[in-house]
Formats: sequence, structure tokens, C-alpha cells
Amino acid sequence: VLWLIEWLSAVAAGLFALHVLQKLFFPYFWKDVTFLWKIITYGIKLELCKLTSKVVTVVDTFVEQAQRIPDKAFLIYEGVVHTYRDIDERSNRVANVFLKQGTLKKGDCVVLLMNNEPDFVSVWFGLTKVGCTVAFLNTNIKSKSLLHCFNCCGAKTLVVGADLIECLEDILPSLREDNIDVWVMKRENGGCTQVQTLLDQIDFASDRPVPASLRAATSLKTPILYIFTSGTTGLPKAAVITHLQTLKAAAGFWAFGGREDDVVYVPLPLYHSAASMIGIGGTLQLGATCILKKKFSASKFWSDCRKYDVTIFQYIGELCRYLCNQPKAEGERAHKVRMGVGNGLRPDVWRDFHARFGEVRMCELYGSTEGNLCFMNHIGKLGVVGRSNFFYKLLFKYDLVKYDMVREEPVKDARGFCQRVKKGETGLLLSKVSATSPFFGYAGSKQLTERRLLRNVFSSGDAYFNTGDLMAEDKEDFICFKDRVGDTFRWKGENVATTEVTETLGLVGFIQEANVYGVEVPGHEGRAGMAAVIVRLGHEFDGKALFEHVVTDLPAYARPVFIRIQEFIEITGTFKQQKFQLVQSGFDPSTISEPLYVLDYVQKSYVPLTDNVYQSILAGEQKL
Repeated sequence: VLWLIEWLSAVAAGLFALHVLQKLFFPYFWKDVTFLWKIITYGIKLELCKLTSKVVTVVDTFVEQAQRIPDKAFLIYEGVVHTYRDIDERSNRVANVFLKQGTLKKGDCVVLLMNNEPDFVSVWFGLTKVGCTVAFLNTNIKSKSLLHCFNCCGAKTLVVGADLIECLEDILPSLREDNIDVWVMKRENGGCTQVQTLLDQIDFASDRPVPASLRAATSLKTPILYIFTSGTTGLPKAAVITHLQTLKAAAGFWAFGGREDDVVYVPLPLYHSAASMIGIGGTLQLGATCILKKKFSASKFWSDCRKYDVTIFQYIGELCRYLCNQPKAEGERAHKVRMGVGNGLRPDVWRDFHARFGEVRMCELYGSTEGNLCFMNHIGKLGVVGRSNFFYKLLFKYDLVKYDMVREEPVKDARGFCQRVKKGETGLLLSKVSATSPFFGYAGSKQLTERRLLRNVFSSGDAYFNTGDLMAEDKEDFICFKDRVGDTFRWKGENVATTEVTETLGLVGFIQEANVYGVEVPGHEGRAGMAAVIVRLGHEFDGKALFEHVVTDLPAYARPVFIRIQEFIEITGTFKQQKFQLVQSGFDPSTISEPLYVLDYVQKSYVPLTDNVYQSILAGEQKL
């Protein structure tokens, strides 16, 4: 008995010592193991699809959920509940309308131009049930770009929301000349004869399911969607989205710990992959409920969350900052939100959000619509976009390589190959293209697809997807986003990361929001830092206070040389700051009507940028 007691004591002491060592040296071990197990099991499920040539698609999963939980709320829009059965039957009606018309067949592409509403999902799923691929168009698209989009994906049919048809009136004749069928989500009222109305036909169509064989997929690599990127400096590009990508995205909430009893708040535009593939796809994968908003409203966000008992919300870009900028109100922590899923959350906003609204678990993820790599911050560590480890690197091959900011290209060694950065150093993120991590590129342009690839990176014949993002990986394998290649600029021989400067300016009391970029200054190499800022309501711009702040917290090369005061900052439809037009407009006070200031070390302040000061800068008389 004594021997047994001693043995048990030794075992207990050993286990306790192992537990202490694990906590000290491997604090994330169990979280990593749990998350990695999820990734591996889901990956095995996808591999089985390849072996059996039977793909259970996102829409297949939706149909299964509609049979399993038909009366559960799937979408709640403007207070109206749409159950899984409702959306399933309505999407069947859409499918039957187009089958009866006989103009569409399996493999055809249909362009969808609609704002957020339940019928966006019904039309999307209905067309998929017919076997069509669907192209989501940004609702802010200019009419001149629309024909280009049709050419990219080869579509001959357009379904447009009733509230957007007026935007297309000037090009409707051109669409008809190109034999493009235009369907409008409204009822017949004797109006425009160049379009066909869809709602009347949906109302009278059968809600019986169409043959499942029409949507059946035998390969994960079959395209199912085209999602158009923003095209900030050119025409939109149609990213090819396959079943593989939609299934991976739909597992996002589940991987972070989402449950069937969750209520998901989606205020992002459905034409974007975050809302459609992760938001809608993730909701139906769980069998959960989605609160769908037509547009994001910072003032209504928390009241909505309380009204609908929201537990998960989606964010992107500056959305969380807008919430933090709202006037404080009582009961801001009185909510059931336990998790936020998205990307682009800056560390300063993250801290403010937690301090004000409670310890909501923020699940940052990293990935682009067309990319072949995804990082997920399953630990929840503040300020990082993801976490890697030895096993993750075996599954997903990626590297951070040295990048020359002057030449705007990766640094090569004597043999012409890229050079990996050391731990903690910033480098360009590249992801290897392989059978397990394919890159499907852009529709209608092999040239655009090839531009996103780097070949012969570490050995002859290899190929990597160029993310265009500068990242760093620390000693604990946490991955931090530093900047976009195009956003980072050089000044005084140093690299300036706009995200770091933006975060610093965000700590200034009177600055509500800042957008940092670089502008060319004649006679100077590189680009001088410039910040477009919004001054908080009830505050005034204080040049001396800002001077003291940047001198204290930023190195000389990173301090914004110019400040531009704006009433609002232009953003994309996915809440990302627009920089292109700001860069193009420069810092000329004769062409910019908004107040401009320049950094003045003599007066130890930011002083008004007048025409005389501007001319002295151009003449090289004023030191920058």
C-alpha cells in the first residue's frame, strides 16, 4: 500500500510538473491542438470528396438543413423572419422560372447586381440549383465597367435589384445589342420594355425542387462563383471561386467555435466574399440564424444586437472604429455578443472596443478573395491576424521574403532566388501554389492571373501566390499584418508603414479617424507622409499638440509632413479606406479646398499650408 501511494504521488508530481512546464513553455499547446484537429478533420472530409468525386456543396448543405430544421429562422431582415424552408422554396421558384424559360443551362454564368436582401440569397441559391455559376457585382459599379464584367465571365444574363435598375438605364440598349437578358426583381407595371420582371413569375412558379443532378458537382475545382475585386486603379477583376473555396469559407465560424444556437449579425455587402461565403455560408453550415442588414449602421448596431440576441457579428476594415466613435450610452455592455469574426482590426481599435463594450472574443482572420492561404487568430491575441506552428507549415507552404521598397520587388540572392527573412523581420508574404493550395486566378484574363504569381522563387519551376502584403512572424509564431506593399512608402531612406502611423495618430484626443499615405514632393526622393484626418465633434485641430505627439511617439522619417482636414473619409463598400484619389491630389493648396497643414520644426507645430509655403517647398527653401 505504501509503495502504491508513493507511486501515485510520483505520477501526480510528474503530471503537475508537466502541466507547469506546458504552461510556461507551451502556453498555447492545447488550443493549437484543438484548432489543428478541426482543420485536419475538415481537410480529410474535403479530400474524400476528391476520392469519391462526390462534392457536398454549400447549397447541398443548405438543402439538408432545410429538411432537418425547416421552421428555424435562417434570415431575419428588417424584422421579417425567413425560415430555412422559406428560402429553400423561394430559391426553388427562382430555379423553376429559369428552367421554364429555357434560356439557361448547367454551366452558364449569370450576373447578380443586388443590394442586401433575402432575395439576393434566394436568387443566388436558385441559380445554383439550376447549375449556373453566379457573378456578384459590386453595387457601386460604374455603368462603363459593367460590359467589361460581362466579357470577363462570359455571362449573357443579368439579374438586378429593383432599386438599382435606374443606374443602368444609359447602357440598357448596349446590353440588349449584346444579347444580354436583363431581369429585374420587381413586378410588371408596364414600364421599361428592355427588361423582364421576375417577381410576378416567381410568385406563380412551382416551389417543387428541381433535379439535384443539375447542381451536382464532381470536382472541388469547379467554379461556382465570380466575385469582382474593387478595381481601385483599373477595371474590376473577376476572381474565380470554386467549391473548394466556398466550403473552406463556410467552415470559418465553426472553426472559431460557432454553434447551431448562435445568431449571426451580417451588416457587410453580400457581393463581398466575407458576407456571402463566410457570413451566409457559415450560418447555414452551423444551422444558425443570420440577421441580415441592408447596410451597416453604427447607431443601430447595439440596439439590433440586443433586440435579436446576437452572439456573433461580422466586421471588416473600419467598422469597429465607427462603433467606438459613437457617443457613449448607457447599457453598452448589456448584450450577448460573444464573438466578432473579420479582418482589418487595428490594435488601438481592438483595445478601445474591449474597454468600452466588454471582452468580446475578436477572431481575426487573414485572406484575400482570390488567395490560396488563410490565417486564423484562434488564440485571440490582440493585434495579430493569425498563428502558425510546425504542423500548420507542413500543410500550408508559405514564406516571408525580403522586399526592396525602392525597386518594389523581392530581394534576390546571387542565384536569382528570393531570400527568407528572420523571425520578427517584416517580409512579403508568399504562398506556394500546389495541389492542396491551388490558385484559380481571374476569369477572362490569363495575364492578370500570371501577374499575381511569382515563379522560380526558391527553386526553378516553383510558383507562389504574391499576396502583396508585408507581414512579420514573431518567436511565438504569431503573424502580424504590417502593411500593403502599395501603401508602404519610403521617406528619408526609411520604410514608413502606414498602419503604424495611423495607429499612433488615433491616440491623439481630437483625431477621430486618420488615413495615412505618401505624396511625391519635387526635389525629394521617396514620398512624404501625409494624413487625412477627421477632427472629433466638439474639438478643434491643435497643431502644437499634434506636433508634440508625433515627435514623442514617431521617428523623424515616419512623422506626417502634411495634414489634410476632412469632414469624412472615403471608404470602399467593405469599409476600407480609399487612398488612391488622396495620393493623386497631393498637397497643393490651390487645388484642394480643405484645410492643409505642414510640419514646422521652427514653430514646433503643424502650421497652415499656404500658397507661399507651398511655393517655398517646391523651391527647396523649406526643410521637410
